[in-house]
Parts: sequence; C-alpha cells; structure tokens
Amino acid sequence: MAHHKSALKRIRQTIKRTARNRSERSSLRTSVKKYREVLARDDKALAAGEYPEIQKRIDKAVTKGILHARTAARYKSRLASALNKVSES
Repeated sequence: MAHHKSALKRIRQTIKRTARNRSERSSLRTSVKKYREVLARDDKALAAGEYPEIQKRIDKAVTKGILHARTAARYKSRLASALNKVSES
C-alpha cells in the first residue's frame, strides 16, 4: 500500500477510472450483442437504421480510450459485412 499522499490519490483515481471504463465497455459490448441479434433476425430496415448508432458508440469508445482504434475498426468492419450479408439476402 502506498504511503505518499500523491500515491494514495493516484490509487483513488485509478479505481474511479477503472470502474467508469468497465461500465462503458460493458455497455458497448451489450449494444453490439443487441445489434447482432437484430442482424440474426434478418430485420433489414432496423439493422440499417441502427448501424450508424452502433458505429457512433464504437467511435466514442475510441475517443474515450476504452477501445483501441484498430479494435474498433475491426468491430465496425465485421458488423458492416454482417449488415451487407443481411441486406443482400
């Protein structure tokens, strides 16, 4: 355990940030799962309408430092290709 005042403060800050990031990451993953469920139901109109929203959430997660930029690009690419498969069928 830290003894310096500044080190104790850094520990408090880390705990807060970790909790905030965990919550945000969990929320993002939940919304991605829900979007995949929409894709699985073959609801083309809803899937096409929701894609910009999920893309926006992924981009915001990158801005906040919750996801790495390439991870976000991979998520968006896979969701877009899944949307294209649903759209063409």
